[in-house]
Amino acid sequence: MRLAFSTLGISGLPVSEALALATAHGWDGIELRAHPEEPVHPGLDRAERTRTAEEFEAAGVQLLALAGYARVAAPGDDGPVLTEISQLLTLAHDLKAPFVRVFPGATRGQSRTDADATAARRLGTAAEEAAALGVRILLETHDTHRTGADAIRVLGPVGHRHAGALWDVLHTWLGGEHPRETFAALSPHLGYVQVKDVASPDDTTPLPLGTGAVPLAECVRALVRGGWDGWLCWEYEKRWYEAAAPLPELLEAGRAHLTRLLINEAV
Repeated sequence: MRLAFSTLGISGLPVSEALALATAHGWDGIELRAHPEEPVHPGLDRAERTRTAEEFEAAGVQLLALAGYARVAAPGDDGPVLTEISQLLTLAHDLKAPFVRVFPGATRGQSRTDADATAARRLGTAAEEAAALGVRILLETHDTHRTGADAIRVLGPVGHRHAGALWDVLHTWLGGEHPRETFAALSPHLGYVQVKDVASPDDTTPLPLGTGAVPLAECVRALVRGGWDGWLCWEYEKRWYEAAAPLPELLEAGRAHLTRLLINEAV
């Protein structure tokens, strides 16, 4: 497997500095948070897109994904959501990123049946554009659809190879789903996996990998024994937790911890 980290842990840092961290600490790729407050977002002009793609290529680091914020299950007209996804897909194509992340994002009072059908309809439509651009849209296990069982209710009906799943191991754990169950549900659709660590379900302040309660070893075991060989991406949510330790000083140990887990399961 290959290892990446998310810029959610270094919010606002220029791409050149994020790439320098990746190369200095041996990470293979970077997931870019695609938000207007970040250096990379759909508002970039052609020259900025070209420059960003060239920076990644020169550094020998893969731009793994654009982490967008479109909410595919949210109530309302499809148009604005599909436009938001389209902008992300075009940016991903221009930057040579294989994946775009979207959230479920249903709202309180919305029925599960309606939320699932809305998300499936929008993903099915957007997947056609994604296929034309050579990008996959990944529905993250998050918020109203935090488990693999939740996500598959949407992805099963979509049935399009360019609409897949992003397994956020924190949310499936908080949802009470065992890693074996998550992998069984998502493996036909899995794009990549976000790893995290926290102290407990009641304290989700990000911690260095291997120092909290999230069952990372069990997640890696399910992936390895299932024959999956993709990307693990550390999403360290420093952006939302000011008191959390700075990510740069944790990157070396984080990569080493994931490498040990992979080695242990390979023997």
